[in-house]
Amino acid sequence: MGKQDEAVSRSQRGRTDKALGHRLKRLRNEAMKPADARGDGGKGERPTAVALDLGWGRLLFAQSFADNEQIVEAMHQEGPARRDIAFYIRDPHVLLSLAPQELFLDPSHTYRLDLSTYRAGKRQARGYFIRRLASQADAEAVNAIYHSRGMVPVRPDFFWTNRDSRAVVYLVAEDVATGDVIGTVTGVDHHRVFDDPENGSSLWCLAVDPQCPHAGVGEMLVRQLAEHFKARGRSFMDLSVMHDNEQAIALYEKLGFHRIPVFAVKRKNPINEKLFTHPPAAYDQLNPYARIIVDEAHRRGVAVDITDADAGFFRLSFGGRSIHCRESLSELTSAVAMSICDDKAVTRRIVEKAGLKVPEQLDAASGRKEIEAFLKKHGSVVVKPARGEQGSGVAVGLETVEDVENAVAAAKKVCDRVLLESFFEGEDLRLVVIDYRLVAAAVRRSARVVGDGRSTIKKLIENQSRRRAASTGGESRIPIDDETRRCVAGAGHTLDSVPAEGMEVVVRKTANLHTGGSIHDVTEEVHPALVDAACTAARAIDIPVVGIDFMVQSPSRPEYVFIEANERPGLANHEPQPTAERFVDLLFPRTGLKSAKQALGARE
Repeated sequence: MGKQDEAVSRSQRGRTDKALGHRLKRLRNEAMKPADARGDGGKGERPTAVALDLGWGRLLFAQSFADNEQIVEAMHQEGPARRDIAFYIRDPHVLLSLAPQELFLDPSHTYRLDLSTYRAGKRQARGYFIRRLASQADAEAVNAIYHSRGMVPVRPDFFWTNRDSRAVVYLVAEDVATGDVIGTVTGVDHHRVFDDPENGSSLWCLAVDPQCPHAGVGEMLVRQLAEHFKARGRSFMDLSVMHDNEQAIALYEKLGFHRIPVFAVKRKNPINEKLFTHPPAAYDQLNPYARIIVDEAHRRGVAVDITDADAGFFRLSFGGRSIHCRESLSELTSAVAMSICDDKAVTRRIVEKAGLKVPEQLDAASGRKEIEAFLKKHGSVVVKPARGEQGSGVAVGLETVEDVENAVAAAKKVCDRVLLESFFEGEDLRLVVIDYRLVAAAVRRSARVVGDGRSTIKKLIENQSRRRAASTGGESRIPIDDETRRCVAGAGHTLDSVPAEGMEVVVRKTANLHTGGSIHDVTEEVHPALVDAACTAARAIDIPVVGIDFMVQSPSRPEYVFIEANERPGLANHEPQPTAERFVDLLFPRTGLKSAKQALGARE
């Protein structure tokens, strides 16, 4: 080897050794060095047992505790329905040995962003903006997002009381067009909390509304928080993320976060149960509608036996009672009630006799002249298969005989018998009735995309469909089919059109979740007349769990037209309403919170 080659080799080896040395030094500093929680370079008094209340639980900064015994004692004080986290645990094996029956090691990774080297991204928020939490309505919207993501809710007044805190930062993302809060993140300034000698900060509770139509909201929330702490001179921003949350980890690594070997410890409680116990066999194969019920049953100590995960079948057992279910359809629903719901024409006749308002209906086999007369009378019609679910084969707002005939041909692929109904303009309202009482009401809105000035409608649909699938466990996608093309054409576009930035384009007329629709809770504002009609329909069909669909002018007004009854309503996506809780109450009333309180009260 020549001298020049040797020089190059030494240079490369030197750079490699230097980089390796830097990584080893960083690893040693972050993993093994005892944390010094004294401010002012160690000259001030050391804060002790710092536990920051964040509403959903307390964040215990382990470096501020005198010893592991003190951390265990603090974890004993966790409140009911709360999730305390002891963070920055350096020797979890020692800590757990002190209370192995009570504590467990959180299966999450810790990631750190070095704010001294962080550079702001060039991407701009489109269709939304980031701001601080500023009202009680913001707090309630954040809680709704927490519910939708299975996170522990916070009292709205807690958010409001701490809105001006210098130690805790609450950011929200607001949709420009609707004013809805579509994302949230919480930041903690360690310097403000306990005069952190490492001058750090941390990120918590990043969550985006599953119904969010915009891309990149989570990334922009993280960036905004990082820029906030960087501007205040903080050295780093840490976060904790579940080890199997590949999507989130990919985002954090893209933004420059690197993993550090520090740990979190939590207390064994019903909220955390899935993290320290094994779920039932085949649990991961269940869809969200079965999983929400299984989770609630498991939380109450009801035994779960998954009999067919792909189809959503499971058996719940408690004491001497055992009930077989398929999602929200159980053995308590009779075959007769199920048959009534299965045939839309029969359902219509049953509820009409009970006094409900129903649309005029025509069998598609009546002939072209009858269809023409029906269309002329109503101006616009709905075509639907007599039997079917999840919106398959349904076409809405048809105004020409040709469109009706094409829709009938498509609907016949789902069911040989096809129906025409008069079209009622308005909003699609789903009312979930359990034990003949309303549990949840939600407006279902049809799939729509928002233009960015660059992408075609087809590309926007594909992007939106991908986000909807990710947020619903693959249950919601926007199909690109003849119905989508017809709907887009009706708005004066084609799939290759490029809508202007901020322009909203409705791409499906039906509002089913499975075809890309979104669902928005309106339980608190639904009119009593609509509630009475839904409960009357449930009693007429004699079905204990049912989803009643109305078309309404507004959820707060009494006008409606009955559309159909679903014997197996999806109980997911109705947050914050307790749909799964009420379902398990129906099946096993002695396992509910009320029964537990009565039992405890009897002993006192």
